[in-house]
Amino acid sequence: MEEELKNFIKVWVSIIISVSYCYYLSTRIKPGVSRLLSVLPVCVLFLLLPLFFSSVHFSGSAAFFFTWLANFKLILFSFDRGPLYPLPQTLSWFIYFTCFTIKSQHNPKSQDDIPKWVFAIKVVVFGVLLRMYDYKQHLSPTMLLIIYSLHIYLELEIDLMLVKALVFISLGCDLEPQSNEPYLATSLQDFWGRRWNLMVTAILRPAVYDPVQRIAEWKMRTDHARFLAVLATFLVSGAVHELIFFYITHEMPTGEVSWFFVLHGVCTAAEVAVKKRTFMRRWKMSHMVSRPLTVGFVVLTTGWLFFPPLIRSGMFEKLPNEVLLFIDFVKPKLFNFSS
Repeated sequence: MEEELKNFIKVWVSIIISVSYCYYLSTRIKPGVSRLLSVLPVCVLFLLLPLFFSSVHFSGSAAFFFTWLANFKLILFSFDRGPLYPLPQTLSWFIYFTCFTIKSQHNPKSQDDIPKWVFAIKVVVFGVLLRMYDYKQHLSPTMLLIIYSLHIYLELEIDLMLVKALVFISLGCDLEPQSNEPYLATSLQDFWGRRWNLMVTAILRPAVYDPVQRIAEWKMRTDHARFLAVLATFLVSGAVHELIFFYITHEMPTGEVSWFFVLHGVCTAAEVAVKKRTFMRRWKMSHMVSRPLTVGFVVLTTGWLFFPPLIRSGMFEKLPNEVLLFIDFVKPKLFNFSS
């Protein structure tokens, strides 16, 4: 653990230096290909950062925050687009907004859109899940699928909430939630577009969806261009997930994750097309029906295509072990500090 923390510090030093370079030097270059070339060395560095870690949490977080999101933000920034445009007022703001899945809210709200007791319940449930792994051999495959799904959701929610709190304390800015209770999704479009990993959605739209749709509209009808843009967005997301899985499993991609996103891309695009039909506008499915259908489809396809590479690599054994190891590592230090 101590070695990982040393690597963590080294990685963060390199990140701060790299992002500072982008802030002070790249901003002086005219937007376009020239600025893109100036940030490419930083993008290459961010591709290598997850390899510095052996921990699933550290390598996965580095892959998610830097290899994926920060690189996409910097590429968009090269063309004066995305969350880094207009340029944040200070270097510290630029670093935070480059490195984390956050953005300022346009409409000021309180810091907590979700009541604190809801977050507390999620933490408690996550703690219970960690202990349920001790009885894994006695659980059915269906129960394990539910546990794995809850684990991924709750851990992301807790980690990103801690980041949100850190940024709020450091910068005093109000932030948008990272997800919007995805288990309440009433359709795939609702799940992927308005509830799950909202900052990723905000990055993929200007980086992939909008340019693909704009180019495709030169050659085809708008609805066909929209279908192609949705599919392209999911394909890019699938490719990036394959890369992230490589970082955390150290195994070559099998294509299962890509097929997961292809399936969801086709289904989401088809769903959007069907909704635009005249007869569908007059008829709406009850949320009591659409919610379990949507969440059930996501969970089942996740168990079919998304989780298998992680299960084979033993990641769901490593994840709880690392969390418990971290707690054991931090606990005595906190007690010593308080005393």
